[in-house]
Amino acid sequence: MTSIRVASAAELADWDERTVDVRGGHVYQSRAWAEHRVRAGWLADHLLFDDGFAALVLRRQWPWVGGSSAYVARGPVSAGDEPGQTAARLAAMVDFLGRRDVAVVASDAEIPAGTGYPAQLARIGFRPIEEIQPSRHRIALPIAGRTEDEIFAGVAKSTRQRIRKAEGEGIVVIRHDGRVAPSGVGEGFAEPSEPTEVALDRFYDLLLETGERRHFSFGPREAFLAWWAAAFRAGHLLLLEARSPDGQPQAGLVLYRHGERLSTVHSGDHASARRDHPGALHLLRWRAIQLALRERRAEMDLGGADVAGARREPREGEAMWGLYQHKLSFGGQWLELTGAHERVIDPTRYRAGRLVARLARLVGR
Repeated sequence: MTSIRVASAAELADWDERTVDVRGGHVYQSRAWAEHRVRAGWLADHLLFDDGFAALVLRRQWPWVGGSSAYVARGPVSAGDEPGQTAARLAAMVDFLGRRDVAVVASDAEIPAGTGYPAQLARIGFRPIEEIQPSRHRIALPIAGRTEDEIFAGVAKSTRQRIRKAEGEGIVVIRHDGRVAPSGVGEGFAEPSEPTEVALDRFYDLLLETGERRHFSFGPREAFLAWWAAAFRAGHLLLLEARSPDGQPQAGLVLYRHGERLSTVHSGDHASARRDHPGALHLLRWRAIQLALRERRAEMDLGGADVAGARREPREGEAMWGLYQHKLSFGGQWLELTGAHERVIDPTRYRAGRLVARLARLVGR
C-alpha cells in the first residue's frame, strides 16, 4: 500500500474510474480538473498506489526559494476504505511528496467527521485550516432504497406546494447533460435548443446577480466557463435551467455527478422569479432529486450552507439561515464533514514560501 509512483500516460485511461466514479469519489480528483488547473499554472501529479488506488495532487511552485506546496483537492477519496486506511494513504503521499521538495500538504477529503477521520489526521500530523473550497459541511438527502413517493412525502408541505404550483404554471426544466443525447433527457425535462456554452454563460450572469443579493463573490468569468465546459465534456457536470412558459430563464442549477451522489454546486434565480414564479428553484431541486434516483445514486447532495467564520449550522437571523431552511425543506440532513487540514513538512521553507508568494502577488498587481 505504501508503494507509490506517478501514473504513466497509459494508466490515465481509467483515471476517473478510480477517483471520480468510486464510492466517495470527487470531480476535483478527475483528469479534467487536473488539466484545468495546469492551464492556471499548477503542476499535476497523478499518483498510483501498488493496489491500484489513485490520487491527484496539485502543486504550486514557490518563486525564488524553491520547493512547492501541494493540495490533494477533495482527496484522497475514501473509495470505500476505512478512515484509518485513508489516513495511511495520505501519510504515504506526504512522505512521497516530501522527498520531492514539497514543504506543506493540504487535504480536504469529503469524509464525515463522525467516522473518526479527524483523529486519524491528527495522528499523522495534520492540523485544521480554513476551508479552501466554499463550504466545509453539506446538507445530505439519503435516497438509497427509497421510492420517489417516499422522498416527496418527506418534503415540507410548503415546498411540495411550490413544486406543484411551478409544474401547474408550466415551468419547463431544460437539461444540459453530456452523458445523454438531447432527445433522451427523460420525463420531466426538456431538451436544449441552444449550445450548452451559451446556457452556461447566461448562468454565470445569474450567479453574479444571485451573489450580489446574498453578498457572495465569484471569480473571473473565463475561468468558470472554461472549467464548466471541460467538466461538461467529461460528463461530470450538468446544468438544469428553469424557464417560464414564455421561454424566459428563471433559475438555474449546476450539479456534479461523482461517487454515489449527485452534488449541488451552484444555484441561482432572478429576483423577479421569486415574485412571479416562486417555485422555479424548488422545481429544479426536485428534478435533480428525481435524476439522482434514476441514476441509482445513494445521496442527493444539496450543497453547503456554512461560510468562513461560521463553519457550523446557520442560526436564525444569519445570512445563510434562509438557504439552510430551504435545503432542509427537501428532507436534507446537516452532515458534518472533516474539512480542510494541512501538514507542514519543512517549516522553514514553508514560511519562506508563503512570504515570497505574497510578495509575488503584490508585485504582479
